[in-house]
Amino acid sequence: MHFDQRTQRALADAGLSSDEIRAASESVVAATNDAADELEAFFDGLDTVYSDMDRAHSASEFPEHGVEYLDLFTHADDIRGYLRFGTWGVPVEGGRVLTEDVVELSLGPTVHDRVRFAADRDALR
Repeated sequence: MHFDQRTQRALADAGLSSDEIRAASESVVAATNDAADELEAFFDGLDTVYSDMDRAHSASEFPEHGVEYLDLFTHADDIRGYLRFGTWGVPVEGGRVLTEDVVELSLGPTVHDRVRFAADRDALR
């Protein structure tokens, strides 16, 4: 079950049955899987993306990145994986679809920030 024991106890104290708690947990897991699928679909087929990533060696407000792939896995409500650019990559520690044109990923070591990505620079303005 997705919920830890304290959360399960609190939900039960709030009046939810074991079946209702289980259904809520399954709903969270399904929503997380759907979000990961949507994020991967966004990057699938894109050769280039633009971001609001703060890069020390970029003069552009929204730098361009050659993207190889986004590979995600889920566990309960966690989305984890790896985003591979042309010459480097970074662990992904979460993400969400903001609009049809913009997604946000929480990137791990070396970046340690939430970064928005789009297929078009204008979508980031």
